[in-house]
Amino acid sequence: MIKLLIFGPTGSMGRLITELALKDNEIQIVAVCDINNVGTTLQSLIAVEDKNKLIIEDVNNLQQIIEKTKPEVAVDFTIAKATEKNCMICVENGVRCIIGTTALTDEFLKKFSDLVKKNNAPAVISPNMATGVNLIFKVAGILAQYLSDWDIEIIEAHHKRKLDSPSGTALKIGKIIAESLGKSLETVAKFGRNKGLNKREVGAKNEIGFHAIRGGDIVGDHTILYAGPGERIELKHQAHSRMCFAEGAIKAIKFIVNAKENKIYNTNEILGL
Repeated sequence: MIKLLIFGPTGSMGRLITELALKDNEIQIVAVCDINNVGTTLQSLIAVEDKNKLIIEDVNNLQQIIEKTKPEVAVDFTIAKATEKNCMICVENGVRCIIGTTALTDEFLKKFSDLVKKNNAPAVISPNMATGVNLIFKVAGILAQYLSDWDIEIIEAHHKRKLDSPSGTALKIGKIIAESLGKSLETVAKFGRNKGLNKREVGAKNEIGFHAIRGGDIVGDHTILYAGPGERIELKHQAHSRMCFAEGAIKAIKFIVNAKENKIYNTNEILGL
């Protein structure tokens, strides 16, 4: 049985991952941590039976929780500030991490990567763990190689509560496309083209445009537009529910517990892409 610690078990993603893990006979949840609902039974907040009668514990006591429950893997889909603090504690204790949080800082990623190697604690970090999105990652770069003289735009849409913009998935797509063209994303990214009502930008050339839509309860849509003279190609992924991300997280949990190389893996490697 894989001993699992879950951060944010009652959040949008945490709840789904928790419910799938409880139904999986290869996984045993040994701890659930949060800053909300501390002291509350997990069973009272989810729709799946919790035979172990877990209590939501205060994440501020994470070191003691790890020492008491000895998890092998931790999964975190919360917010960047919390992830950067809590997953550092996990990896310092040799706990392997699955991170789906976006907007992580470069400073954290560098320190975390060093600790992964030092503490024999490989991890998975991915802005999107859905199978379809990771196929998009694969195809987007291949298409760009054949359409290097076309205009490329990335349009993404998410619910109005999403904190980062553009999405981590959109940025990953842009990075893959830029690298396939022999460029860095920093030199070609263009985020919107409107400086205000009286200072509008027009035209696009030698750049990858990013456009973000925020509204309602949109789970996640990503479109890559390749536009050439007289024709265009649109590569699109739509998430109908967060379940595709949660199922990807479960695959990542089962993958990382047996991973041999001390490094940060991505979902493409888990899927063999």
